[in-house]
Amino acid sequence: MKSSEFITKAKELVKKYTNEHLDKSDDIPEFDVFVVWYAYELGHSKALLSTTLLDGMYYEITYNSNKDEIYFDAYKKFENKCYKGE
Repeated sequence: MKSSEFITKAKELVKKYTNEHLDKSDDIPEFDVFVVWYAYELGHSKALLSTTLLDGMYYEITYNSNKDEIYFDAYKKFENKCYKGE
């Protein structure tokens, strides 16, 4: 799978997952999916993605070219702290 194909597929998977997990009582909002980070090494691809929704979610998509499998992980960011000189 070429890099461009992988990125397109990863964005489609995130869009589908997000739409399936939105609150059903709300209207489906318009949102974009974007790539935060991407790497290709030894025939395998990995990307971290997020959306423009303010839900704190991010997604890790990995393509295993040996098995022709895509792995999907969804994460929720609960907090971001900085500690200096402790």
